[in-house]
Amino acid sequence: MTKPSAKPRARALGLPFPGTTGPHNAITDVPGVLVGFHTMTDPDCHMRTGVTAILPRAEKDTPRPVWAGFHALNGNGEMTGVHWINDAGYFVGPICITNTHGIGAAHTGATAWMIKTYAKHFREEHAWAMPIIAETYDGGLSDINAMFVKPEHAIAALNAAKSGPVEEGSSGGGNGMVCYDFKGGTGTSSRQITVGGSTYTVGVLVQANYGIRPWFTVLGVPVGREMPEGALRDKETGSIIVIIATDAPLSDAILRQLAKRAALGIGRSGTPGGNNSGDIFLAFSVADDMPNSLHAGPMITRHTLNWEEVTPLYEAAVEAVDESVLNAIVAGEDVATFKPPGQICRAIDTTHLMQIMATYGRSAKG
Repeated sequence: MTKPSAKPRARALGLPFPGTTGPHNAITDVPGVLVGFHTMTDPDCHMRTGVTAILPRAEKDTPRPVWAGFHALNGNGEMTGVHWINDAGYFVGPICITNTHGIGAAHTGATAWMIKTYAKHFREEHAWAMPIIAETYDGGLSDINAMFVKPEHAIAALNAAKSGPVEEGSSGGGNGMVCYDFKGGTGTSSRQITVGGSTYTVGVLVQANYGIRPWFTVLGVPVGREMPEGALRDKETGSIIVIIATDAPLSDAILRQLAKRAALGIGRSGTPGGNNSGDIFLAFSVADDMPNSLHAGPMITRHTLNWEEVTPLYEAAVEAVDESVLNAIVAGEDVATFKPPGQICRAIDTTHLMQIMATYGRSAKG
């Protein structure tokens, strides 16, 4: 197992992203949200994969609902549990992100983790587990058919979940991912906004594995056309998972609209939403904490921002998604490909990137 190396993030390089970030510029800036990873790398057996875990609430005994909304720009992928989110507007339990063939193992592991973590709830109630499990395809850099991901790896990622800074690039499920023909993977960012005199946080985590080089755009600059060297393919064969978290009180209808804004966020870096990409998005709010529905009583009281006041949240989400994708890319490292063999998926040359940005007048110093 390897731990991704720390590299300067996109904002630290001098890319002039708009907006005010939270203290860690990460999804963990949303109060109570925890992130954990289990990263698996062994070049001898072509293993480069893992599991990323997100805990919306650090529950102690009984799992509690999290209000949510779902949207798929292009459904060529999987995210479990979303039928209930579409019907009820909430989910209960953790989120795990892994590779395409790891969905079943991660679901089994997350279910086992829930049963153990909330033992009394599952022992005494007619309770069932429905964790959210999402995936992107890492078969270019890892032997995905070897099915390296096991239930215990999801459990390890969940047990490792913590607050604070979040590892990016080749961490957890992002380990084997490619973005715009550069090494991609896990990225995160956040924004703080004020609505009606109250300050709220919007945090994003992405598993970025989509796009081809000619599309790649950074803050309006056609970087992909300026950096064509080392492109791996001429047809998109990837996906992106976007998780948006907030502490703003929002109805499930508004959360669905918030999830849709992830499409605008990933579009800023150039993708048109290709047919072979599963562009799948989930937004949730930790506001209005309430008991599990089995114990909530006949009446539930919720709060939500007025529709007329939520545009700043949409803007924050679009900005944070865009920055998360760039954070995933600049954290990358050179990796040998598994399929086809004999090539190298390159990390982006950040020095060259900033030279291009300066040429177009789009760096912090430019």
